[in-house]
Amino acid sequence: MAEFFITLIKIIVLFGGVLTVMAYLTYFERKVVARMQSRIGPNRTGPIGLMQPLADGLKLLTKEPFVPRRADKVVFLLAPVLAFIPALLTWAVVPFGPDFTVLGRKISMVVADVNVALIYMLAMSSVGVYGIIMAGWGSNNKYAVMGALRSSAQVISYEVALGLSLIGTIMIAGSLNLGDIIHAQQGTYVGFVPRWNVIPQIVGFTLFLTSAIAETNRAPFDLPEAESELVAGYHVEYSGFGFAMFFLAEYINMLTVSAVASVAFLGGWLGPAIPFVPAPINGVVWMLLKMSIFIFFYFWLRSTLPRFRYDQLMSLCWKVMLPLALLNILVTGIVKLFV
Repeated sequence: MAEFFITLIKIIVLFGGVLTVMAYLTYFERKVVARMQSRIGPNRTGPIGLMQPLADGLKLLTKEPFVPRRADKVVFLLAPVLAFIPALLTWAVVPFGPDFTVLGRKISMVVADVNVALIYMLAMSSVGVYGIIMAGWGSNNKYAVMGALRSSAQVISYEVALGLSLIGTIMIAGSLNLGDIIHAQQGTYVGFVPRWNVIPQIVGFTLFLTSAIAETNRAPFDLPEAESELVAGYHVEYSGFGFAMFFLAEYINMLTVSAVASVAFLGGWLGPAIPFVPAPINGVVWMLLKMSIFIFFYFWLRSTLPRFRYDQLMSLCWKVMLPLALLNILVTGIVKLFV
């Protein structure tokens, strides 16, 4: 019973925290992009606009859900759920800090400490594309279908590069467990340089970063939602809570790839000790800080780069990123074997 209640508390804290942070990511994004475009951004709802995410959420919850007359109703209503739930379940295996002991009981800072955590995360991210395809097909709208077809091709293509870019870190750690990957990055090079995987795996890190942006359909790879071509892509017919679930899934996926990048390449919760801060809290602070860097990078790209053409997007994946990922695996294997 004690283990059950500890796990339940972890689930409530983790998922509540993810949903809260996700809501304020929308505020942070609008503020960052506004500053980069010499604007002010949200500043009317609450102090400096801090209540804007709450206002947006209430607006989406109270809007009337609209189902097109000739839509496949079951598929149409199930699609947002299939996009949102896998995005949330991915967080069950993300470690946020070192283990600690309370009243003689060891408590880990992860909901489910599984040995194949990376494969689990890639599998859950793959399931989300079915929600996008169902949304396009179920809407009975040509723009939605075109957006869904683009998205399925894009996500399936970049999932290959995304998975291969992580193979180098798996080879170094000798494990698919995220905790083991973090522990393999302990220590320093030449006494002061952190022994993070980003140094020996700089090619894999670059490939992962690019693939992650394409995987989450964010600018400059937001072809499935190209407003100038497809109105709004696969969710053009959605309103109210259905649209909100797609919106939530996209931002949760951004947090997920930021967490994976932090764990696989930047040492996860490893970092210098902060004075007067307990070790578990210290780990959480460093993990959130590293994730914040990636999230800011997402917003920076959105306000800086124009959208790619679709043929450029697919050519980049199959002609450049995939060969580089395979070459990175080969070189990592040779170094691992002889050095």
